[in-house]
Amino acid sequence: MKYSGWPDPGELVVGKIDEIEDFGVFVDLEEYEDKRGLIHISEVASGWIKNVRDHVREGQIVVCKVLDVDEGHEQIDLSLKDVNDHQRSEKIQQWKNEQKADNWMDLAFEGLDDESYTAVANELIGAHGSLYEGFKQAAIHGEEALESTDISTDELEAIVETARENVSVPYVNVTGYVDLENPSPTGVDGIREALKAAEGNGEVPDEVDLEVSYVGAPEYRIEVQAPNYKTAEAQLEESAERAVAAIEDHDGVGEYHRERRTDDE
Repeated sequence: MKYSGWPDPGELVVGKIDEIEDFGVFVDLEEYEDKRGLIHISEVASGWIKNVRDHVREGQIVVCKVLDVDEGHEQIDLSLKDVNDHQRSEKIQQWKNEQKADNWMDLAFEGLDDESYTAVANELIGAHGSLYEGFKQAAIHGEEALESTDISTDELEAIVETARENVSVPYVNVTGYVDLENPSPTGVDGIREALKAAEGNGEVPDEVDLEVSYVGAPEYRIEVQAPNYKTAEAQLEESAERAVAAIEDHDGVGEYHRERRTDDE
């Protein structure tokens, strides 16, 4: 997705070098629709420059700093030398992330008309600053991450489903609760067995950290940390299912729920 407006002075932009002249370099801005900027020869590199082509080449992807914008004359002045290595690396990664998010939008909304597509994208950007961050938060927190937007329920479901299938985040934490009651003669021993089952009996994947803790009778908390949301959710549900099955084997009762019970419940 390309922005329809203009960049701001001081902003870092990604561009592709389109034309090289003795006086400078013309750059097509990759993030802005139909926008082209000029890097004057004095802004290509520090020091005296004999030949611009010794520093840049046509088709090269570069990160530039916006020096000035004259919308009336449709002129954008850029600098290449004012961008350091760290800024360049960070901006390129951000740009690549947005390209990924563009692809996710296509997956989520294939066939959606341009106006609706743009409206959804703008809501994501408005809520989280970028398309990529919007999908990332949707993968971690689900529809709750976008509850402040005007995106429809069907569109939210499409975003969350696509995000959870495609977004990788370093680690995701999810929490659920299971109520365990055992009035049978096995009593506490049956509860202990159910808790061991919830912990996985040593069969939880290495990349998953699962912990079961006591909240208050008959409630126990299950906390899962995993590399991605889908894995975390699956391990949480499997843990609860194991606990419920184990307590039922003792003629007890088990119930899984996502929110902690209040004292009135």
